[in-house]
Amino acid sequence: MTIRPVVFDLTRLVTRLHHAHPTGIDRVDLAYARHLLGQTGAERFGLVSTPRGPRLLDRAGACAIVAQVAAGWVEDAAAEADPVYRALAASLGSSVAAASPAAPARRAGGRRAALAVRLQVERAPGIARLPAGALYVHTSHLRLDRPGRFDWLYDRRDVRPVFFVHDLIPIEYPEYGRDGEAARHAVRMRTVSRHAAAVVVNSADVGRRFGAYLAANGLRVPPVTVGPLGIEPAFLDRAGAPLAPAGPTFVACGTIEPRKNYYGLLNLWRDLDARLGPATPRLVVVGRRGWESENLIDLLDRCPAVRRHVTEVRDLSTAGLVRLLRGATALLMPSFAEGYGLPVLEGAAAGLPVVASDIPVHREIAASIADFVHPLDGLGWMRAVETLASPGSPLRHEMLARLDGFRPPTWDGHFARVDPLLAAL
Repeated sequence: MTIRPVVFDLTRLVTRLHHAHPTGIDRVDLAYARHLLGQTGAERFGLVSTPRGPRLLDRAGACAIVAQVAAGWVEDAAAEADPVYRALAASLGSSVAAASPAAPARRAGGRRAALAVRLQVERAPGIARLPAGALYVHTSHLRLDRPGRFDWLYDRRDVRPVFFVHDLIPIEYPEYGRDGEAARHAVRMRTVSRHAAAVVVNSADVGRRFGAYLAANGLRVPPVTVGPLGIEPAFLDRAGAPLAPAGPTFVACGTIEPRKNYYGLLNLWRDLDARLGPATPRLVVVGRRGWESENLIDLLDRCPAVRRHVTEVRDLSTAGLVRLLRGATALLMPSFAEGYGLPVLEGAAAGLPVVASDIPVHREIAASIADFVHPLDGLGWMRAVETLASPGSPLRHEMLARLDGFRPPTWDGHFARVDPLLAAL
């Protein structure tokens, strides 16, 4: 384990103080913040990027911010305390005893905390206070498209920067992103190439794509370490009764956007309605509405067949999601592209059979547990859904058997790969 001073970039976590639920990248930031700031034996700092330059927080100040962010995410409440989960259960023909939810008060507290943190950051000293020879760790893509925010690294050549690259999707699949996002992501990758002493990626697939992209564009390729993301312990929790839907129920998790192939999935459900009528299985889509998703929203809001059988849910707590997964028929992950595919492993960890798109990263993380269907194979997805939904499905029984003894990746395992990298820099 490194004995160098370490400074962890808290900028994204600070921006998440008013959010009630974390994204996947938020979880990465939180895991790294807790791990690095909690280490003993060397000085630890937090850094927040501002228009006036980076601001440096001591360990106590940085840890206080991390604790405030985590407290605002409502992650430790029981599923019964989540009104979103209770409403979902009722819509699926199940009932859940009411409990007093804590979320509204905690969201308000998050807004107050954000104001207090802003004042704390404004009063913090600049980067000159950072000891010589420190490691700088940045685990989100935030601000990388503003290269000037990292110019301080030119003045502090003694600092060894480590960046986390989550994916190259905006560059490789610009049609799925917002206008201009491909160009912005190209700037992010150039920023990483210019400064990184080392890079961490979440999958070997991302590592290959990252290295190939930099090399093809004549950019420096820094050393890359693969660290699979850890699954939150909540997905292994078997306490409490799983949600018990009235009939076969499939789950799809992720932002509602074209990249996730929801258009194909929703059209599949429209076809199922035409063939099966009231016997059509239920689909629960867990995620917020994203960008470039007008066609998807039209289906969700205006297509009678979809409205009959598809339930859209947003802001579901982690505890509520776990209960849903434990009682569902299978998880469907038909994405065209992913950096990691976290829901695949979360579903499997909760004991749920998984059908995933046949893309390299899904094969990498779930070859032994999932069934794979090409994202454009509509008939293949139809067969998988109908086969798994049939009473006493032999396929579902066989897929459940594959999960016996499944050990999802953990954050301890992730840092067992990353800590030696940091120690060697």
